[in-house]
Amino acid sequence: MNSSEDPAAWEPPPVRPRGRLAARFVASLLYAPLHVLLCLAILGVLVVWGAVMDVVTAFSERAEKAADRQGDLLTAPTAWPSWCVGLRELRHEGDAGYYRAHVDRAIARRTAQVSRPRPTAPPNWRIPLRDYRGAGARYVAERALAQGWQLRPSDVRKEVHLYWSTASPYKS
Repeated sequence: MNSSEDPAAWEPPPVRPRGRLAARFVASLLYAPLHVLLCLAILGVLVVWGAVMDVVTAFSERAEKAADRQGDLLTAPTAWPSWCVGLRELRHEGDAGYYRAHVDRAIARRTAQVSRPRPTAPPNWRIPLRDYRGAGARYVAERALAQGWQLRPSDVRKEVHLYWSTASPYKS
């Protein structure tokens, strides 16, 4: 069964044990400097790669498309790993009210950005689980749909995909 079809996946996940959460937080703190170094190394590779591909793509459109795909592959490791725990998650684990308020603020802020005559944010939006853990994907979907967002197929155990249509009746 697809996670978007599983009703249990739309509810908030169970609260994680405090001890394990604290251990993950400490591991995250220890990993953070290494992650920054990894991101800097990837930035260096991208600068060199960009300079080389700038010359190559000037002569070949096919190489330009391939360079775009390679750039996406190179930037993927810069995302914060899902096992890492931030201070917000450590402090507010299991606090549904906090996560609901956080989701409401995030949706209101992003809706304001995309509904401007000249949008300052892209219409596609992926909300990671760490942003709605205590509220559940169902709450995110209900709030986003009420603001004019469209739900896209997604694995709600990891993230919720939303799309802002330019034809939305909620434009301000």
